[in-house]
Amino acid sequence: MVNNEIGAFILRLTLGAIFLAHGASKFQGGIENTAAWFDSIGIPGFMAYVVASVEVVGGLALIIGIGTRIASMIFAVLMIGAIFTVQLPNGFLDGYAFDLALLSISAYLLLNGSKLYSVGHLIFKSQENNNNYTKLG
Repeated sequence: MVNNEIGAFILRLTLGAIFLAHGASKFQGGIENTAAWFDSIGIPGFMAYVVASVEVVGGLALIIGIGTRIASMIFAVLMIGAIFTVQLPNGFLDGYAFDLALLSISAYLLLNGSKLYSVGHLIFKSQENNNNYTKLG
């Protein structure tokens, strides 16, 4: 049990850091450039703002451990989109291998969550304890 939580914690931090870095780089590199690239591959440019924002906010959420399953579900959808719209034609090694690894981590966290050092777990645990106290009192 403890080993599973340590593993999930490592995956949560890793996935969060990767998405936070990718989202931040879209803004730092000029989000307009990313929007133009999105347009060039047939994705509406405004989606660059959505994707970059989701990556930053979701990455931070994973790092601190709030909404792990929700952020992981959104990241899984992003990775499926990236694989099929951008990476698939480039093949496995030069294309979608990294995105597939991120998709797999996202799927694991979606299915299993990660409670270790999670702010969300602390909040819900304290609420659960308060509810139990109220029921007993």
